[in-house]
Amino acid sequence: MSDHQVSRGHASPPAVADKHGQMPAETPDSYGAYPRLTADQITRLTELGQQRNVSAHEHLFHPGDRNCDFYVVLSGTVAIVEADSMAGNRVISVHGPGRFLGELGLLTGEAAYYGAVALAEAVVLAVPVDQLRELVARDPALGDLILRAYLIRRSLLVGLGVGLRIIGSRYSPDARRLRDFAARNRLPAQWLDLEDDADAESLLKQLGIRPEDTPIVILYGQRVLRNPRNAELAAAVGLPAPMRRHAASELLVVGAGPAGLSAAVYGASDGMQTLVIEGTASGGQAGTSSRIENYLGFPSGISGDELAVRAMLQAEKFGAQFAIPTEATGAELTDGQCTVRLADERSVTGRLLVIATGARYRRPDIPRLERFEPTSVYYAASQVEALLCRDDPVVIIGGGNSAGQAAVFLSRHAAEATVVARDGDLAESMSRYLIDQLDRTANIRVLVESQVRELIGTDTLEAVAVEDRAGTRQVIRARALFVFIGAAPSTAWLGDIVALDQHGFVRTGDDAMRARRERPAPGTWQPSALETSEPGVFAVGDVRSGSTKRVAAAVGDGAMAIRLAFDRLRLFRSRRNCHGGDGIHEVRAVLPGSRPGPR
Repeated sequence: MSDHQVSRGHASPPAVADKHGQMPAETPDSYGAYPRLTADQITRLTELGQQRNVSAHEHLFHPGDRNCDFYVVLSGTVAIVEADSMAGNRVISVHGPGRFLGELGLLTGEAAYYGAVALAEAVVLAVPVDQLRELVARDPALGDLILRAYLIRRSLLVGLGVGLRIIGSRYSPDARRLRDFAARNRLPAQWLDLEDDADAESLLKQLGIRPEDTPIVILYGQRVLRNPRNAELAAAVGLPAPMRRHAASELLVVGAGPAGLSAAVYGASDGMQTLVIEGTASGGQAGTSSRIENYLGFPSGISGDELAVRAMLQAEKFGAQFAIPTEATGAELTDGQCTVRLADERSVTGRLLVIATGARYRRPDIPRLERFEPTSVYYAASQVEALLCRDDPVVIIGGGNSAGQAAVFLSRHAAEATVVARDGDLAESMSRYLIDQLDRTANIRVLVESQVRELIGTDTLEAVAVEDRAGTRQVIRARALFVFIGAAPSTAWLGDIVALDQHGFVRTGDDAMRARRERPAPGTWQPSALETSEPGVFAVGDVRSGSTKRVAAAVGDGAMAIRLAFDRLRLFRSRRNCHGGDGIHEVRAVLPGSRPGPR
C-alpha cells in the first residue's frame, strides 16, 4: 500500500453562496439530527468551554482534523462543507444559534469527514471533547440528545455519500473488502465503480492512477491510499488506536458483539483493566441488523448499529480499551496467564479471558457462488448494502429473525424482496412480529419449503433459480443475494485450549466438565455456568454451546460472566495468598491433563 497527498484546496474560502450570491438558509431539523439546545443546556456547557469570535469565512475545522472541539453556535451561522479539491465544495448543512456541530466521529475519535466555516461573523462556544464526554456521562438527558443526533447525522452522511471515496472495479475482491469494512465500521463512504461510473475514471486521470492500480481510497479530499489493508484504513481514519507490542490486562475480551460489549461494560465498570479485541467491527451479527424490535427497553426498536455504538461508548466511559480491527489467531494458557496471539505477530495477555467471538453465517452450497460473491452476494443488510441495491430486486435466503429483519429493511429500498426459506413454517425460527411485517409489506414475498439452486448471470447476478420441495422450479429476478442461514462458530483461533462440542461451539459449565477425559477429585475446581474446561476462561453469546442466539441472552451472558469471573478471581487471589504462586496455576495443578507453565 502507498499513499500520496492531493492539493488540499483550502487556500481560499469555500464557495458556499448560490448563483445569486445568497447565503444558504439554515438546514431544517430533519429526524432530530439538528436539535437546538436550551438556554440551560448552553449555560452548563459554557462552564466547560470558552467563547470564540469567528471571522467571516474562518474555518473552525477542516476535513481530516482530529481532536476537534465540540462547538455550539451562539450567534451567526456556520456551514458544514465537504471540501474536495477535485469535485469542488458542497454545503451539507447550515446551522444558526443554539445548534451544535460535529457528528459521531467526534466521540469515537475519528478524524472529521468535513469542514466547518463561518458564513459571516459569528460567536461560538468551544468545549474540549474530553470535557464533553464527562458531561455526557453525568447528564443523561443532554448526553442522549447529543448521541442520538450524532447517530442520525452519521446515517445522513452515509446516505449523502460524504466521507471516504472508494474507487475500484465491482469485480475486485479488494474493492469489496474495503466497501465491507467501511460498512461494518459505520464509516461514511461513497463507492465509485470503474465499470459504469464516468466520474471514477475522471478522478483516476486527475490523480494519475491507472485503473489496474485500484482500488484506492480518497480520504478528506486530499489523501490517497492505494489498496490499503483494513488495519491501515482504520488507522488512517482514527479507529481505536493500536496497542503496544505486548499488552497486559486483567480482563481480555475477544469479540465485540453484544456479549463481548456487555462483558466489557460490566468488567470495566467493576474496576477491571479491560481490553477488547475485535477482528472486524463492533456489534457482531447484531451490528448489521437494521432494526431489533424485541429488545427490552426499546419499544420503538433499535438498530444493531446504534446498540453497538452506544455500548462501545459506554464501555470506553468506564475505561475499557478497544483494538479494532485486530484479529486473534491463537491462544495459550501458561503461568497463570491467558495469552492471545494476534495476526500482526503481537500478543496480549490477561488474568481472565472471555471468549465472545460469536458465529458467522454459513455459505450456502450453490454452484457459482464464488463467482458472484465479490459483486452480488452479501452476508449483512446495513444501510450501505441497501443503497447498493436501490430499486433492484433482491433475494434473501433464510428463515430466522436475521432474514426477516433484512427483508423488512431492504423492502424500503429494493424494488422487490423475496425470502426463500427451506422450512415450511417460519414460526419455528422467526418471531411473530416479523412474520406479521412480512405479510403486511406489499413488495415482500415469501417462498417456504424452497431452496436457491442456481445463480444466473454473466458478470453480475441477474436472477436465481428456486426449487420447492415438490421439484417445481422458478426463476426470480435478483440483482443481489442476501444470505442468513445457520451459524458456524468462530473458534478456529482457540486451537485445543478449551473443550468444543461436535459443531465447534465452546462447552461451558457441567458440559465442559463432562467433556474432560478425567474428572477432578471431589472438592477441587468445578467450572461455573459460563466457564469453559479451563479455569478463568469463559465463553459467552453465540460462540457458547447451547446458547439461545438472542441479543438479550448474549448481553446477559456477558454480564453474568463478569460476576463469575470475579468469583474466580477471588479464588485465585486467596490461593495465591495462602500458598504463594500465581493462583490460576495452583487451580490448574489439581486438574488431570492441565498444562501449567514452569514454576
